[in-house]
Amino acid sequence: MTEGRSCPLHYRYRPEQLTMAPQACDADVLYVIGGLYGNPFALDEIEAMAEREQQGGLRVKLIFNGDFNWFNADDALFRDVNDRVLSHDAITGNVEYELARPGDGAGCGCAYPDFVEDAVVERSNRIMERLQRVAGNHPDLQERLAGLPRYRCLIFGGLKVVILHGDPESLAGWGLAHEALTQAGDGQLAEWFRQTDADVIVSTHTCLPVIRHLTVGGRVRLFLNNGAAGMGNLLGDPRGLIARLALTSPAPEGLGPEYPLPLHGALVPVDFPLADWIVRFDHLWPPGSDAALSYRHRILKGTSLTVKQLLGLTGTGERLI
Repeated sequence: MTEGRSCPLHYRYRPEQLTMAPQACDADVLYVIGGLYGNPFALDEIEAMAEREQQGGLRVKLIFNGDFNWFNADDALFRDVNDRVLSHDAITGNVEYELARPGDGAGCGCAYPDFVEDAVVERSNRIMERLQRVAGNHPDLQERLAGLPRYRCLIFGGLKVVILHGDPESLAGWGLAHEALTQAGDGQLAEWFRQTDADVIVSTHTCLPVIRHLTVGGRVRLFLNNGAAGMGNLLGDPRGLIARLALTSPAPEGLGPEYPLPLHGALVPVDFPLADWIVRFDHLWPPGSDAALSYRHRILKGTSLTVKQLLGLTGTGERLI
């Protein structure tokens, strides 16, 4: 099987490219939102979170770093999610890339590694086929999706913040996945920090959240992978997560390390109404459907990842900032 596992050449780029055209970010707080997966209730809550911070006098910028489509296989919901997301800043994920350019042989475009079962890959390819049929009814949105960049570099708090979907070599790369970093350590991550000269890298795509801080070239660097904004990420916790970077105000319920950077970086929960979303999800993807088989349990129960594992802690030293 190659569809859903292969990494197309047009997904690829070089780490050195990622910081070549940095843009100033005129905000106090930056939300980086990956893996919304077409969940409108999570989007409601994220926008409400930003509004609450703005009411407190903070300037909040939202940037979606891909896969904001997935479960929204319905014309009205597809239109609603994309119109709302594209009113903010966004880069493409593999899902959006394949929706804008169907039929290139990449399947879902996920570039799944070997540890993902073939049945999961096959279901994802079929989910993409269904979603592509819906997207075909909205050529104006397909055109807007086709124009999204694959990555961004922002100057935020004087630091270079690289925002990706996959990893620093591919739109659908898995080099920053929880599994890859757990097995191989932070050596490749450190090398990517050297190659990009980034201070902060934020990614998504690989489904599980990751937090790392390390010193490279005498500078402290931060890596955040939010897992998914639109479904659960942690054991027994159905809330989504987003990455939040702030110049002055730490998140009251954020998960993050203590590190000497001139900004606060953390993963913060998205507490959307689960009961409302599961009703909508079950209508779109009834029992036995591809999305239900792959995702319904996670939507209800979260994953097997604990907070301690996420933060790399042992004992009872869970750290909330």
